[in-house]
Amino acid sequence: QVQLAESGGGFVQAGGSLTLSCAASRGAFHNRVIGWYRQAPGKQRELVARIRLDGNTDYADSVKGRFTISRDNAKDTVHLQMNSLKPEDTAEYYCNLIDIWSGQADWGQGTQVTVSA
Repeated sequence: QVQLAESGGGFVQAGGSLTLSCAASRGAFHNRVIGWYRQAPGKQRELVARIRLDGNTDYADSVKGRFTISRDNAKDTVHLQMNSLKPEDTAEYYCNLIDIWSGQADWGQGTQVTVSA
């Protein structure tokens, strides 16, 4: 079973930066799309960024140009660099893996990001 552990969340002022990390169990990235999602209170969980198997990335329009997703296959870790943070980025952030063959989705426990105005 895939295990995911997020870290790096916290409290930051608007305009600041944070880097989230997600450590996965060994080999977890194989044949999986890797993504970061977020969920703000009272809102649906939404895709923030993802890396496809070919290395191409997708971003939500709201974070384009500010967030960067990257992965370290040697360390089974995916990062989300978040710059120019806004109060509307406040949410619980979740790491996600989706197996391209079975559709199995695995989630981390989440890490809270709070951006003050």
